[in-house]
Amino acid sequence: MSKRTFSTFILFLTLSLFPAVASAVPDGVNLTWPGGGAGKVTFDGTLHAKKGYQCDACHIAGLFQTKKNADVMTMDAMKQGKFCGVCHNGKKAFSTTDPKKCSLCHKAEKKETEEKKKDVQQDSKKKKKLR
Repeated sequence: MSKRTFSTFILFLTLSLFPAVASAVPDGVNLTWPGGGAGKVTFDGTLHAKKGYQCDACHIAGLFQTKKNADVMTMDAMKQGKFCGVCHNGKKAFSTTDPKKCSLCHKAEKKETEEKKKDVQQDSKKKKKLR
């Protein structure tokens, strides 16, 4: 066996026996998606890593694909226990159905938030006038 083949074998063996070496959530990784009307969605890799989760907990387990934009995540799917909803079900982690927790993932731009508040205030004033 050549030295190169032996080194490759040792690397393969190490990564097979210790998948955490190959798949730990990189510190500082934040992923974002458009998130529809509720504001962009941010996945904080550091937060999940600090809780002991590694990439393979979700990706190798089949909850998410590793190819960018391969999954079509929706709130309906999460409410059915798919994607983030597997853990974010109110038992293992906060529930995706809890309206008080939306801002933990959905990060509305400050300007958007202010505009929505103004719209709600204007709607309230209109309703009061109609009474």
